[in-house]
Amino acid sequence: MIIDRIEPIALRIPKSTGAADALPVADGAVDAVVSGLVLNFVPDVGAGLAECRRATRPGGTVGAYVWDYADGMQPIRAFWDAAAELDPAAAALDEAVRFPLCTPDALRAAFTAAGLADVEAATLDAEARFAGFDDYWRPFLSGVGPAPGYCAGLPPERREALRVLLAERLPVGADGTLALTARAFACRGTSV
Repeated sequence: MIIDRIEPIALRIPKSTGAADALPVADGAVDAVVSGLVLNFVPDVGAGLAECRRATRPGGTVGAYVWDYADGMQPIRAFWDAAAELDPAAAALDEAVRFPLCTPDALRAAFTAAGLADVEAATLDAEARFAGFDDYWRPFLSGVGPAPGYCAGLPPERREALRVLLAERLPVGADGTLALTARAFACRGTSV
């Protein structure tokens, strides 16, 4: 499945802040709870999904999606492959290693263990198009997230070696753009 565009959905839910294992809503208060690209960062995934189930009315939907760090999230996969080649210790920081939840089977198992019914998983493929190499590289300098945090912490000469290696490897189109696959795995279950 390739996602061309996602239309925003207008929600009438007051904004509030809470932890994944303590959502600030009453039992069965919502029709759906969705975790977008964050479930793998929740310290206790089981408790987080059980809390989503608690907050969702019976028959409602609990859903989540996470990146396919091991293979299909090519912008990140290329980064960690190059980083580990230059610094073998970087392999332990790779999201594919750090987040074993990010597979369809692991998501299904977590949703089932949390007591959700009719659990289904799907693969979502989108194209990540960058105007050029600098457009791809710039976010890694922010320091926000696992790969950018690693990159920002490198001494300048090692960061430059990583930049050069990536620039050599990434497939630049005739128009100078980069087109990479951005794959996510989605899972949903029904609250009972």
